[in-house]
Amino acid sequence: QVQLVESGGGFVQAGGSLRLSCAASDRTFSSYTMAWFRQAPGKEREFVMSITKDSTNKYIGNGVRGRFTISRDNEKNTVYLQMNSLKVEDTAIYYCAADKQRLGAGNYDYWGQGTQVTVSS
Repeated sequence: QVQLVESGGGFVQAGGSLRLSCAASDRTFSSYTMAWFRQAPGKEREFVMSITKDSTNKYIGNGVRGRFTISRDNEKNTVYLQMNSLKVEDTAIYYCAADKQRLGAGNYDYWGQGTQVTVSS
């Protein structure tokens, strides 16, 4: 059972930046594809980005290309989401997810509790 804990959310003005972190409890972290999803009020959960276990491949969802970057540090069991040029429509709860089989979007096996990101105009 992998436990995921997100951090780094908060309030930011449009055009600003935030970096989210997700720390995993499992020492086999390097065997998981890691992903970020988000869910805005009244909307369905949306795939943001994912990164394969050795960082070889990254998958990007709609609306964040060129602004968000995903990375991971397998020594620290942590995945990051760097968010730049934030827009009001990026406001959502951001969730970290892990899965040994997935590559891009999909229903991942393990989920964190989420961290709120609020972008003001």
